[in-house]
Amino acid sequence: MNAIAFGAVTHGVTADQPSSDIPLDAAWIVLEAANDLGDHVTVDICRRVIDANLNGAPVSPSDLHVIVDYFR
Repeated sequence: MNAIAFGAVTHGVTADQPSSDIPLDAAWIVLEAANDLGDHVTVDICRRVIDANLNGAPVSPSDLHVIVDYFR
């Protein structure tokens, strides 16, 4: 089971209640995998999550679900 799995505890926060670090870390991991697979839609989602996190903007809940559930 990976660290991003539903209900997994990372940095004291469950994956279904992400902190500011978890979406960014997960987005980079998913971005690399999506790039390798040619999954352009997910690459765009990862870029939105990364940009939002770096700019201090809120991240779309639907984008977070894609990131968290990518390896399921």
